[in-house]
Amino acid sequence: MPKQIIIAEQHRIAAVFSEDQIQELIVATGSHQVGDIYLGVVENVLPGIDAAFVNIGDAERNGFIHVTDLGPLRLKRAAGSITELLAPQQKVLVQVMKEPTGNKGPRLTGNISLPGRYLVLMPFGRGVNLSRRIRNENERNRLRALAVLIKPAGMGLLVRTEAEGVAEEAIIEDLEALQKQWENIQQEAVTTRPPSLLNRDDDFIQRVLRDVYSADVNRIVVDSHTGMKRVKQHLVTWSGGRTPQGVLVDHHRDRASILEYFRVNAAIREALKPRVDLPSGGYIIIERTEALTVIDVNSGSFTRSATARETVLWTNSEAAVEIARQLRLRNIAGVIIVDFIDMDSRRDQLQVLEQFNKALRADKARPQIAQLSELGLVELTRKRQGQNIYELFGRTCPTCGGLGHLVHLPGESERQLQEFVEPTREYAVPESRTPQLRENWDGQKDEFDADPSQDLQELDLTNHPSYQERGGANNRRRRRSRIRVGEPVARVGSSVRAESDAEPELPITEETVLPTLIPKENRSEKPDRSRSSNRRDKPAAEPPQVIQVEMTLEEQDVYALMGVSPLVLATEEVKDPKSAVVTVTLPGESSRVNNGAAITTIFSPDAFMQSEVEEAPPSHSDFSVDDEADLGSASLESEPTLEMTVPEVSTDAVDGNGSSRRRRRRSSAVESDNATNVVGDS
Repeated sequence: MPKQIIIAEQHRIAAVFSEDQIQELIVATGSHQVGDIYLGVVENVLPGIDAAFVNIGDAERNGFIHVTDLGPLRLKRAAGSITELLAPQQKVLVQVMKEPTGNKGPRLTGNISLPGRYLVLMPFGRGVNLSRRIRNENERNRLRALAVLIKPAGMGLLVRTEAEGVAEEAIIEDLEALQKQWENIQQEAVTTRPPSLLNRDDDFIQRVLRDVYSADVNRIVVDSHTGMKRVKQHLVTWSGGRTPQGVLVDHHRDRASILEYFRVNAAIREALKPRVDLPSGGYIIIERTEALTVIDVNSGSFTRSATARETVLWTNSEAAVEIARQLRLRNIAGVIIVDFIDMDSRRDQLQVLEQFNKALRADKARPQIAQLSELGLVELTRKRQGQNIYELFGRTCPTCGGLGHLVHLPGESERQLQEFVEPTREYAVPESRTPQLRENWDGQKDEFDADPSQDLQELDLTNHPSYQERGGANNRRRRRSRIRVGEPVARVGSSVRAESDAEPELPITEETVLPTLIPKENRSEKPDRSRSSNRRDKPAAEPPQVIQVEMTLEEQDVYALMGVSPLVLATEEVKDPKSAVVTVTLPGESSRVNNGAAITTIFSPDAFMQSEVEEAPPSHSDFSVDDEADLGSASLESEPTLEMTVPEVSTDAVDGNGSSRRRRRRSSAVESDNATNVVGDS
């Protein structure tokens, strides 16, 4: 049947299609590839396993070579141990026969082989061998006689399947090119300092055509114009200087990537999934483990046949063909166990095995069916050729560590499990609604800039302080904390809990600074704050309006994250949003707040609008303590009534004419309770 070859030279990936279905992937990525020839250095020799580790330039992993793969190094047949053949710091010429997997380094061999189009040159080999796929006896005799005549002395030759029916001149040219390549490798091995790479198939197009191209290929698509020219050049060379007939070489010119246009990436995504659906409604499950690969066959929704026997036979036959394709596509190697649907008839079992064996013949990795066990399991092995699709395109899940499931132990709440999974989630936010951080004039990123003209219909932001008109630069005031020497200041941590049995209070930020209570006898007289000024006294400012808003903890977090003022939830009319003081309480705690038994979070628009505010130190007149109260023996048996007056904040600023002005501001506790700091016995 006709085939197509899609070559993405930029990504070094090629795909072979047959009947609009991908059959095989060729990927040339990684630091160590099959066929690379290195000049290495023996690091250590392990006589216990008859092996040695060779340094080939990888800082993390060394290459592994067994005593049976030493090749020309094993010339002493009388040697009984690998320690007599290799020694540490010895230079060795090795070739990669298996790419690294997991924590294992690459598998090395001393039997060097140089593949060509029609021949494989083995510099340390012996004799002449022919491919098993050449079945014509006359052709086998012709190729064997030719190989014996042209074989270099002291070397071995392997005649490939592609040499069938090819003229002698083309085969001789291929051999001459391989001999020249081997001479270059020997020269570099003498002049190069180990460890170093001596030879690699850098021409990806030549490698793909050499391994995949055959007479049944009718189309080749390349992702570059220069690549298309090289394809034509290779085909003409291999055809004896003539343009091959029936092959269309095309250059991919579409805007979409060649891998996306021909759905190669989609096929890779599907191949990474364990389930593969069959045309009749059945499906197979492919599970890879460290020791082997297990494939299970299920009938699924297939109900076309009249009897159960026909259903099982049809499903197993389809599964046999699909499993052979998946082994090539995923490049699964090693031990493979296939669990077909149980068949009672011995004739049906042999028919499925024959169908399976026929589908495996096109695989160059030479899979071998071992046996059909008594449990109905089919055992087979497949030679490893490069990395499989899981190692090339798969990554271990950082959440489960490759287990495929999350561990939920007894005693762990669902919330802990969700918090464990939450960091792996990503949320797409529309660009037009994403606020951007803006640096304020003091260099801190504390506000969000958003376009107020968008989505104003969805949310009423009439009372939002951030959308009010801002004043000029002269209205900005600086905040300085003045602490009198000798007076202690109590800083509140991230959270404060009352000593009573009242409801838990809302957290108070670290920036909140509360003065400690000073006994009446230790207080000094209030200092004279009068200053000589030529300006006229301004009328006293009206007390700010106190707005009480009930919000849950989740609502407080959301509004704080979005930068939205709680004023939008106010039920009463707000006269001046810029000077209003918002008291946020939990639902149902309004009465406690009015009695002064709970600490609430206070939001003042001036705190958001002004970057810094100058604060005056507290004085003895700001606090009033009952002389009969016993501060040291405050009992927890009953809730004490705590009323605190936050000291007045005096802010001095200089207007544009140079004259100073003073503003007074009281906290929400003063305006709502109108009381002094009194601690009484219950």
